Amino acid sequence: MTKRERQARLLALIESTPIATQEDLVAALVAQGLAVTQATVSRDIKELGVIKVVAADGSQKYVPMERTGEVSPGRLLKVFSEAAVSCDCALNLVVLRTLPGMAQGCASALDAMRMPDLLGSIAGDDTVVAVTRSEDAANALRGRIRRMMGLEAEDGA
Repeated sequence: MTKRERQARLLALIESTPIATQEDLVAALVAQGLAVTQATVSRDIKELGVIKVVAADGSQKYVPMERTGEVSPGRLLKVFSEAAVSCDCALNLVVLRTLPGMAQGCASALDAMRMPDLLGSIAGDDTVVAVTRSEDAANALRGRIRRMMGLEAEDGA
């Protein structure tokens, strides 16, 4: 089996089954008859731009990050983690503050992550407004974003 075929199987698996850990992913691929190691799966995850997200029920799972033009998913995620400064809610909106000039990159990264609570985003120079369907969805999205930023999901913060 070629690398391309293995990576296609990996993507098909994470799109059809919630997989939370690399060990689970290795086991699922081995169950499909592939001889893979955790190191190989780890490299494939990085190359494919697969990221771990928090699902609506609070569990974690791997998902493929959508590619945006020529920018690789890993670079978008790095831009997001380094440029995001703060995050808060206002009704069904999530307001993300970024370093000056970085809002477009953060909005692109958020959109590429395909979070279930996010309907879309609008970016200015240093602010991203993300739209959700409800206040509860905005609070859930805010929590996910704050965890990605490495901040504790504090109540009212």
